[in-house]
Amino acid sequence: MSNTRIPAAEITGFKGALLKRMITKTLGQVPSSVGVYWHNQKVLMTLGGLGGKLKKWDACDEALKTFAHMAVASYIGCTWCLDFNYFEAHNKNLDMDKAREVPRWRESDVFTPLEREVMGYAEAMSQTPVSVTDEMVQSLRQQLGDAAMVELTAVIAFANFTTRPNVALGIESDGFAAACGLKPLAEPTAAGVVRS
Repeated sequence: MSNTRIPAAEITGFKGALLKRMITKTLGQVPSSVGVYWHNQKVLMTLGGLGGKLKKWDACDEALKTFAHMAVASYIGCTWCLDFNYFEAHNKNLDMDKAREVPRWRESDVFTPLEREVMGYAEAMSQTPVSVTDEMVQSLRQQLGDAAMVELTAVIAFANFTTRPNVALGIESDGFAAACGLKPLAEPTAAGVVRS
């Protein structure tokens, strides 16, 4: 477990036991974030509920949404979200060579022009102030369609909604990707060379 800024609470009671059993069955372990958010169970359940609803959306390609979320996590510095989404990419049978390269998407040559546009859009939405341009939206709308564009935008907004509090609370990677034997995520360097 990471050294969070608010120590993880003990997850207790019937509700806690049920939650731990359900999460362990799905993920193999209870993430440290759950203990931190357990201090305010309404917040925990709302975040989890929203995340579950997002998984049911299907207007936009799953790989594009995953890479966008990972691009936000990398940009904001949320190691938990980056690691977890890398793990989820594996579970969704997405292109793992691409997923591994998201932290250095600008330097990597594995991405299509559309994937690059999506990750650029994700970063532009994550900046303060937001730096999205009319041209970005117009190009993505033409390639994805309006329904997928709205969904992608909402997924990126959700990524910001979850990454920023994790960083603020000191919630870091729980090592999901390493636990299932995935190669470490690529890291950008000043010279553009990947460190592993």
